[in-house]
Amino acid sequence: MTLAPVTAAVVATTTCRDPAAYPLLVLQPVDPEGKPTGRSMVGLDTVQAGEGDTVLIIDEGNSSRMILGNSMAAVRTVVVGIVDRIDVGGGQ
Repeated sequence: MTLAPVTAAVVATTTCRDPAAYPLLVLQPVDPEGKPTGRSMVGLDTVQAGEGDTVLIIDEGNSSRMILGNSMAAVRTVVVGIVDRIDVGGGQ
């Protein structure tokens, strides 16, 4: 799983039939300190995240299809959780 802030929502006039029930979000992968670690990507929102939320994403087709419960869905990246807090270091 990867951390990613939601940077925008995507508006599409046409989508694939299978994942059409889910909104699309633009996601920017980051490390635990919040520094960008790669290129932005588009993912399906299964948790009702919004712009500015930090989310957990799965960026692997088979795992994403398992979450959607459809082994034939044309999907790769899925938002699977909203992050409330990130603690880095673990020292007390």
